[in-house]
Amino acid sequence: MDLPTDGAPARQGDKYAVSLSEVEFFQQNGYVHLKGVLSEQEISELEKEYMKFLRREIPVESRDFCDMSGDYSKPLEDFSIINIMLPSRYNSALRDNVYEKRAASIAEQLCGQEMVFDYDQLLAKPPNRTDGIFSWHQDLAYWPITKDTRTASFWLAIDNSRIENGCLNFVPGSHLEPSLRYHGPLHGDRDKSHTLATVLLEKDVFKAVEIDRGDVTVHHERIIHGSGRNFSSTDWRRAWVIAFRSQETVEQERQLGFTHSHNDALDVLNQVGKEKC
Repeated sequence: MDLPTDGAPARQGDKYAVSLSEVEFFQQNGYVHLKGVLSEQEISELEKEYMKFLRREIPVESRDFCDMSGDYSKPLEDFSIINIMLPSRYNSALRDNVYEKRAASIAEQLCGQEMVFDYDQLLAKPPNRTDGIFSWHQDLAYWPITKDTRTASFWLAIDNSRIENGCLNFVPGSHLEPSLRYHGPLHGDRDKSHTLATVLLEKDVFKAVEIDRGDVTVHHERIIHGSGRNFSSTDWRRAWVIAFRSQETVEQERQLGFTHSHNDALDVLNQVGKEKC
């Protein structure tokens, strides 16, 4: 049975109950849409913190505030995909919020035990920014390859996310491919832009996943996904990302000097996404 749209029966304090059918959908398709992970009151409180970053009230270091549709030289007033890395690093009061706690509960149900918080990220598409395309990619291509790559990446809708304002698109089942697709720097090299991109094959069929404010999608580290332009003249498309990964992997990342900051050393960033033959 599908859960009611508001998701309230699944919310249980700091936890969220994932149904067996939702677990199976995640395993088969590489993503799942979970309704009503946050109540309106809960998301309104988080939205206040989100907007402090967009208004630049909280300082963010260098490249951790950037535009994922362009290179690092793009002027702030022209940003089409505002990207803020590691908000809880820059505002430590955000750690252990209700979203993070429910995400931890969901990650364990989808991926098993010893899943820990790895990083967070804010993504915002202003209205009428038709160049705001987040290129097709697999998250694992952005990260060092470790033995245990289990990941639950959460994408919380702060606004209703629709095709018109640039919702997420997934290629269902692409997480089952044995190897990562080739990814290249979108703007020449990773010192000019953080963005990596792959291309779809003729066989690939993507699905636009529209979700409501307070809903999340959770996706696998290998699924191909991206998002389209914001054609709306009035509506933002704001999202809050949290990734839970295996504890072993997070420890290995930090030993390598990899923190998910765009300010990580270039030689570290240039070693990501490399699978052993």
